[in-house]
Amino acid sequence: MQIKTVGVLGCGLMGSGIAQVAAQAGYKTIVREVEQGLLDRGFGRIQKFLAGGVEKGKVTPDERDKALANLTGTTSVDDLKGCDLVIEAIIENLDEKARAYEAVERVVGSHAILVSNTSSLCITELAARTKRPDRFGGLHFFNPVPIMKLVEVVRALTTTDETYQALFGFAQSLGKEPITAPDKPGFIVNRLLVPYLLDAIRSYEHGLGTLEDIDKGMQLGCGYPMGPFTLLDFVGLDTTYYIANIMFEEYREAVYAPPPLLKRMVLAGRLGRKSGQGFYKY
Repeated sequence: MQIKTVGVLGCGLMGSGIAQVAAQAGYKTIVREVEQGLLDRGFGRIQKFLAGGVEKGKVTPDERDKALANLTGTTSVDDLKGCDLVIEAIIENLDEKARAYEAVERVVGSHAILVSNTSSLCITELAARTKRPDRFGGLHFFNPVPIMKLVEVVRALTTTDETYQALFGFAQSLGKEPITAPDKPGFIVNRLLVPYLLDAIRSYEHGLGTLEDIDKGMQLGCGYPMGPFTLLDFVGLDTTYYIANIMFEEYREAVYAPPPLLKRMVLAGRLGRKSGQGFYKY
C-alpha cells in the first residue's frame, strides 16, 4: 500500500498537529473541518508553530514553505476523494466518529485506509462501524504532535497485516517512533499513566502534600519533565475524566475510578490550561 495523499478529519489541537507533520514529511495533506472558522483557527496554529520553528532554527524557511504548500483546507468531505489514508481526529464519541467514517467512505477509493487518533475508544468497535474493517486501525499521536516522537499503532481484530505494516511505516516516515499497542482501553501509555494521575489526586485529597510539593517531588525525585498536577492541567481534566471512566467501565478496577475531586472540578469548569484554571490558575 503506497500512501501519497493524506486526509485529516478535524483541525483542532491534535488534527492540526497531525496535518502539520504529514505535510512536513512531504505528503499532500487535506484537512477537513465542519466550519471555516475552525479550519482557519487550526491553520493559524500550524503557521504559528512553523514560524516558531524557523525562529528557533529548527525549521528552515524552505521547509516551512514546502509544508504549507502541501496543506489544503476544506469544509467538504468530497475533497478527500483522492486520499490513500484518512486520519480521524474528532470528538471522542463513537456515533460521531461512525458518521464521519460513513461520509468519508462514500468518496474515497476502496484501497484507502481509515484510522482513528482516539485515545480511549475500542479500535475493533470503530472498525466494525465501517465497510472496511480490514483497512482500519489506530494511530494514537501525542500532544503536541510536532514535538512528541511517540505514536501508538493499534490494530483491530480485523486489521490485516498489510494494513498494519502500512500504518507502522507511515508513522516512521513522519519521523516518529511507533510502538505496537493492544486494542484495550488506554493502550500502553494511558493504561500506565492514568492510574498514576488519578492516584496523585487521591493522595492530594488525603493530605499527602501541597500541589506544588507533590509536583516538585515527582519532577526532582523521579526525573519527570512535569509533575502530575501540571500534567493534568496540560492534558485537560475533562479529557482525563473521560478516559478514566471508559477504562473503569472496561476493567472494573478501583485504580481506574475517577476520584470525587476530579469529577467536581470538571463539573465546575476547571478543566486546566484551556479554561484558565485547573489545579493551578493560568
